[in-house]
Amino acid sequence: MKPILLQGHERSITQIKYNREGDLLFSVAKDTVVNGWYSVNGERLGTYNGHTGAVWCVDCDWDTKNVLTGSADNSCRLWDCETGKQLALLETSSAVRTCGFDFSGNIIMFSTDKQMGYQCFLNFFDLRDPQQIKDNQPYMSVPCSESKITSAVWGPLGEFVIAGHENGEINQFSAKSGEVLKKIKEHTKQINDMQSSVDLTMVISASKDNTAKLFDSTSLDHIKTFKTERPVNSAAISPIMDHVVMGGGQEAMEVTTTSTRIGKFEARFFHAAYEEEFGRVKGHFGPINCVAFHPDGKSYSSGGEDGYVRIHYFDPHYFDFELEA
Repeated sequence: MKPILLQGHERSITQIKYNREGDLLFSVAKDTVVNGWYSVNGERLGTYNGHTGAVWCVDCDWDTKNVLTGSADNSCRLWDCETGKQLALLETSSAVRTCGFDFSGNIIMFSTDKQMGYQCFLNFFDLRDPQQIKDNQPYMSVPCSESKITSAVWGPLGEFVIAGHENGEINQFSAKSGEVLKKIKEHTKQINDMQSSVDLTMVISASKDNTAKLFDSTSLDHIKTFKTERPVNSAAISPIMDHVVMGGGQEAMEVTTTSTRIGKFEARFFHAAYEEEFGRVKGHFGPINCVAFHPDGKSYSSGGEDGYVRIHYFDPHYFDFELEA
């Protein structure tokens, strides 16, 4: 089936996110726009307007009531999903790099960049307490002095946040005390993206060291490694099959020196158990910055440096095979 092409951004896509039901897809880019789309036909529902800088991250809560975005304009904003109204503005000292709702939708976390003399912080707000929002005072702020957080996801039951760092480390931060519960360093370079499986038992990390790795969420045990020849910008776990999709390409600044034929801007499918690549999907005219599986597992979407979001439908059981030993 032909992919659906979503043209709602003028600059490169930074993140895409499905809601839990999968009927909506949210995309953010370096052009201040936050778009909401119907995933079934690619119709644009509307935009969430207010940011004045590149938007780095987006998340949607469990019942698709609120949307959270973090931007380089030094703010994290909470929106009403249906009306597009801004519900809260949380100002920071530096750019907001990652953000996320916990499972209940009551607690939000976001991390800020280490820049302009400011340290990287992981902030936690309780949305049930309007005073925290009003005073712009998180109930907990965890400093990360060593290496800044580049990507983070909530662990199961909202007990901790799993954060990937610039130096390749992965840490578990407790949402109650802020202490580091576990710390591992399996990657040699920066972690570009972290995504969890649908049941939150596993996370996958995508790194500049040309690999994506699968970990157990609670113990942070390293389970699998998927190797490529290029930096991996994003990786996602299929909700119904033992499949992983990865997107990457060269650094954006090296793209102009290569033709699209050898640019290798494909999404790559790997078998989660065998660690073997079994498929590639071409499409983007530039590196793929983010990938996401639809919650029903029958389609995935990718956002590229070219500013397009593409939704690809496929039959996942077509790839249901046993690799020869």
